[in-house]
Amino acid sequence: MKNRNSYYWIFAILFLPFVGCVTYLVTQVLNKRDTEKTQGNLSTIIEPSKKTASSGKVKDLEAQLEFTDTYLNRINLADAYLEIHNYTGAIEHYLVALEDKTQDDFFVKAHLIQAYYAIKDYDQVIAFSESLESYKEYEKSEIPFLYGMALAEKDRITEAEKQLRLMDWPYSNYNERLALAKFLLRIDKTIDAKELLEELHVEMQNLIPTNKRIYKTTIIEVERLKNTL
Repeated sequence: MKNRNSYYWIFAILFLPFVGCVTYLVTQVLNKRDTEKTQGNLSTIIEPSKKTASSGKVKDLEAQLEFTDTYLNRINLADAYLEIHNYTGAIEHYLVALEDKTQDDFFVKAHLIQAYYAIKDYDQVIAFSESLESYKEYEKSEIPFLYGMALAEKDRITEAEKQLRLMDWPYSNYNERLALAKFLLRIDKTIDAKELLEELHVEMQNLIPTNKRIYKTTIIEVERLKNTL
């Protein structure tokens, strides 16, 4: 009654004392405790690592694509490959998906750019980025950053700076803006770099504690660079 279990347990225990009590203990007490223990320790006992979970997800998506070869199934599988850093697999499926000219290809190409950048294929990053510059979503995505970094790797300095500066929004894009500051130092634009680092320093003083933890490494690097100038 205290645990608000079904009333038939009362009758089972009263009229079948031995069998009723044993059954109740096994099904309602021991099993319940085991379940609560498992749930309470989920993250340390039965939670797989992120990669293991993603690998299981990939196997399911591979089976789905094999069963029904659709655009959506292929994109879902490519995204899952990207998530587990299987960049070659992701690229393969994104390229196949791009063959369907009836679909909006912006986000497919955006993910392709991520994959190509990860494997340091900067020529492909540049080529696909150039094809997306006219899209309205372009400047709100991370493509200008990856495009700019790829251009910098190719020593196309002026073009790289133009793209990287598109990421310079106050109170956002802290990692990207730190990369921009480092790039400005690299090309001897010390005054611009110092100004940007000072802006980052001020903004980061106002971050909430959670974001300060998230950006701890970035904050430390901003302070280190700022103090060297």
